[in-house]
Amino acid sequence: MKRKILIVDDEPGFTKIVKLTLEASGAYEVRELNDPSLTLSVAHQFFPEIILLDIVMPEIDGGDVLSKLREDPVLKNIPVLFVTATVRKSEVKAHNGLICGEFFIAKPVSAEVLIRTIEEHLAPVEPGKPEEIL
Repeated sequence: MKRKILIVDDEPGFTKIVKLTLEASGAYEVRELNDPSLTLSVAHQFFPEIILLDIVMPEIDGGDVLSKLREDPVLKNIPVLFVTATVRKSEVKAHNGLICGEFFIAKPVSAEVLIRTIEEHLAPVEPGKPEEIL
């Protein structure tokens, strides 16, 4: 079964490229969202196993989206990876991917690094058992 990923970024070009790249691996089902205000409703419908989230977006930023996700009893345990140009790769590396307690990937990011980081943060699926998020 394919792992579910939700990408939330206000740049349609970025989300489309990431979606196509991840789906080309054959391992993921990806939804892209360019309006961060819809994140909770889409996440409730799609129930992703991980969310890739930009920080700087109009109207509502990634930090606010993350806060709302963490307050939601159904969505609060979904891993979130910030994928953003607001940090440099050297900053991410120096802090082992964690900045202020959250995981970050610096843009631009290669497909190899993105997939490796996603796999590191996805909960393992036990053979013979149905996938469980919560």
